[in-house]
Amino acid sequence: MSSSRHVRKTALSIALGLGLAVAFPAAYAANNDGSVSGHTKAGAMVTVTNPETGLTRKVTADANGNYRFPFLPVGQYTLSATVDGQPVAPSRNVTVALGTTTAVDIGAVRATNLSAISVTSSVLPVIDVSSTESATIVSRAELSRLPVDQNVTSVALLAPGVVKGNSNFGGISFGGSSVAENAFYVNGLNVTDFYNRNGFSEAPFAFYDQFQVKTGGYSVEFGRTTGGVVNAVARSGTNEFHAGTEITMEPSSWHSSADDHYTPDGRRYITASRDTESLIKTNVWASGPIVKDKLFFFAMYEARGNSPSNTNNAGTVMTDNQADTGFWGTTIDWNVTDNNTLSLMAFSDKNHNVGDVYAYDFDTDTRGKRTNQVFTDTGGRNWALTWTSYLTNDLSMKLMVGRNERESFTRSQLDLACNVVAASSALLDINDPGVPLGCTTSSTVYKRNDVRKQGRADFEWTLGDHLLRFGYDHENNTSDYARHYAGPGAYYYNVYAASTGATIPNGATLPAGYIGYVRARRYEIAGTFTTVDSAYYLEDNWQVTPNLVLNAGLRNDSFDNQDAAGHSYIKMDKQIAPRLGFSWDMKGDGSTKLFGNLGRYYLPVANVINIKQAGGLLDERTYYAFDGWEIKTIDGTQYAVPKLGPQLGNVDTSQGDGTVGDLRSEVDRNMDPVYQDEAILGFQQMLDASWSWGVSGTYRRLHNAIDDMEISATPQCGGDGYVGWVMANPGKKVTVWGDTNCDGNADGYITIDTSKQGWAMYDADGNYLGQRGWVKPKRTYAALELQLNRAWDEKWAFNASYVMSWNRGNAEGPVNSDTNFDDTGRTENFDDPWVNLGGDGYLPNDRRHQLKVRGTYALTPHWQLGGDLDVHSGGPITGFGVGNPYDATNYHSYFICVQNCESPVSEDRVYERSPRGKYGRLPWTYTLGASLSYLRPFEGGNLRVKLAVYNLLNQQRTVQVDQDLQTDISSSTNPTFLRPLGFQSPRFTQLTVAVDF
Repeated sequence: MSSSRHVRKTALSIALGLGLAVAFPAAYAANNDGSVSGHTKAGAMVTVTNPETGLTRKVTADANGNYRFPFLPVGQYTLSATVDGQPVAPSRNVTVALGTTTAVDIGAVRATNLSAISVTSSVLPVIDVSSTESATIVSRAELSRLPVDQNVTSVALLAPGVVKGNSNFGGISFGGSSVAENAFYVNGLNVTDFYNRNGFSEAPFAFYDQFQVKTGGYSVEFGRTTGGVVNAVARSGTNEFHAGTEITMEPSSWHSSADDHYTPDGRRYITASRDTESLIKTNVWASGPIVKDKLFFFAMYEARGNSPSNTNNAGTVMTDNQADTGFWGTTIDWNVTDNNTLSLMAFSDKNHNVGDVYAYDFDTDTRGKRTNQVFTDTGGRNWALTWTSYLTNDLSMKLMVGRNERESFTRSQLDLACNVVAASSALLDINDPGVPLGCTTSSTVYKRNDVRKQGRADFEWTLGDHLLRFGYDHENNTSDYARHYAGPGAYYYNVYAASTGATIPNGATLPAGYIGYVRARRYEIAGTFTTVDSAYYLEDNWQVTPNLVLNAGLRNDSFDNQDAAGHSYIKMDKQIAPRLGFSWDMKGDGSTKLFGNLGRYYLPVANVINIKQAGGLLDERTYYAFDGWEIKTIDGTQYAVPKLGPQLGNVDTSQGDGTVGDLRSEVDRNMDPVYQDEAILGFQQMLDASWSWGVSGTYRRLHNAIDDMEISATPQCGGDGYVGWVMANPGKKVTVWGDTNCDGNADGYITIDTSKQGWAMYDADGNYLGQRGWVKPKRTYAALELQLNRAWDEKWAFNASYVMSWNRGNAEGPVNSDTNFDDTGRTENFDDPWVNLGGDGYLPNDRRHQLKVRGTYALTPHWQLGGDLDVHSGGPITGFGVGNPYDATNYHSYFICVQNCESPVSEDRVYERSPRGKYGRLPWTYTLGASLSYLRPFEGGNLRVKLAVYNLLNQQRTVQVDQDLQTDISSSTNPTFLRPLGFQSPRFTQLTVAVDF
């Protein structure tokens, strides 16, 4: 047989197996493997075998010829069917991908229109006609051909509708959600940061085999997220010994310089051009059998040297960082029997960084003596042990236990001697001391160790045309936490510009003769805090007809956030999340699919809430008039600290006085959880053997928020009866322990309808005017998505997606990226009723247009050219004020004062609304990456060299601006309003050399 005929025959087999024949209902697989299902002769013995590991499983087809293999490790398999020992048809080659079901009819293919598929290669796009979720699968092989940086975030950003957050705290946004709403898994182990929910534990990049990025419609086994899911599986060993090494180099000379930025009068306010970064990683790995066909290993070690240097914005301090840490990962897989396997996955991302801090002179590019050392420890060890068992022909089980650890420990040599000092740009424009502020760059002595202990059980049970999937998922998430500011008294000094008579945050006014004020803040807390999350789920996948699949599922989540004493602080259960979906194979040949789903998803409360609201937090803020700078010297280096003028007003401990109060008065006893409803309708079609396209529409609506609110009045006592700061649902009824008989003492539960009540209003003479309530949180996301895909055929591959979306509301989520507030669940949005009044509009993660294109072209058998383009429009720009036409003057607001602003009487001031997005949008950004790869097989191995350039055009467009239009009650505009603050990362080049044996 000629080679071309062999290719066509192979391609036809794969097309029949992967693209054309669909027989069984389930599209879903557990979160670290895949499945194979299909149709054959009734009663046939169906056998699936992984020739690389010897893993063999057998099932008997039912009376209708249906069969299914769940919980299969990803990889390449052969599939055969026999009746009375005689083959039903030739065996098939099958690819099992992460989180998907591969459908294969063998020996009993239903009538299909084969002429609709033009078979031209052995690699074909596949439409999973039994799946109702929206997901993108990216393999290690595809990533090796593309200019994608070596981190999980860069992989997630390949998926449609996923964008970077435009804030100091970074993160990624899925479908209009905030960056604190996502979930990340490795081999079924949840590695999401549960303290603040912005981040995750990350194995060395060479450890991963496949990624699945879920952007919507995910099944009931996934929860605790209202954003997206990144699901990864690690590499594993086979019956053949293999080994290799990979070196990744990014010399500092291969990084373009970032731009410095200047004020209109020529003062530099961002110093970045002298920042440098150098990275080298050396990865060695080996895999193979310990016992052939039974026991396998994969092990790798990565030595990583990372040495970035960066200046402070004033250009007076240079910090040289050095991280030289070894990362490792391993998997061990044991085929105990044909029906039972045991797998271990483990990795470490522990990292130790030392930052040497030097005095620096930007103008002469010289550094002085070392002034400090900052030490930072992050990461931890992680593992998951999984037992998979075929209990009967129709019932399968998977059990997993695991542990995820994340350490964060920051300290410096000057923690005892030096306070941190910061000043607003507006103040420095008026009075710049000319020397560094403070004598330390380490703001806190901070130590936190987060440990997740996870266990879950997943089952699949086939009952005729129904596939039942059910399971239990339990997590015990513990944070051991301690934090305080550095320096004498543990104070952090912030200096702000303000005019005479201006009202400062504690309600006092700035006296004449001063140009600003100082906030001296103490912030201390310590303790061990635990959250227990658990869930049951049940799902029925019903093959209604050979071409129509319906699935209906329920997930029941419960969240129990506990204080340092182990008492429940916020406890919510019976959170029923229904999921409904359908998938219609419209032509019956696997080439065209219409699908849709409806789902509800719940979001847990981050551990930061346990700690800061129920942990004896001391948040003491004392305000002083700014009386100029005092120049001090330490170890021969000059620095400035503010001179404290007269104290202004009382010490503010409203955010925490160091004690744990009666938690019954600090949390709503009947609190409702945060959840999101989602609807998706989509269409996919194979155009030929290589090309496919799809279109889908998505609508998401977020319900509720859990946030801190200051309830200053209760209806029971005629507007008196101060309760204080309460974690609750803004705009809903709140039940807390309070004063029922108006004697000034809390003695029972009271209920306040916060949509109408809870905040006392007074006139300038102190007369009570009544109460005001909170607006309800709102967030919606609507999107139209188009995709076009060409599968890799050893010559070229192409993928393009376009998303047009609208993200509206008055609440971004549990963090605020437009005001850089990353304390998850403790935003300013609902502190009092005026903060969010008039705050409806386009939200920070609204990116109206997103275009993503990636592809690879083989110039010759040895040379490949890759490209990746990400284009999206910018987010809205809002001009925040600090007051409103009523009686509160603090926080960011959607009003600015325009007349009589110097008057101490709030009724005399005149305000106008400053709505979301009034000041236009951030610019479009264009990020282009390109790579050139050289491939050379040699006897016993392969050489791969890839040169990749990221942000090839060196775009450094603005992605963040100062959105504070007014910073105090005055008619003047903040001089730094609209000043660019964040930018695209400059161009850099990366060389990767890999040798595999």
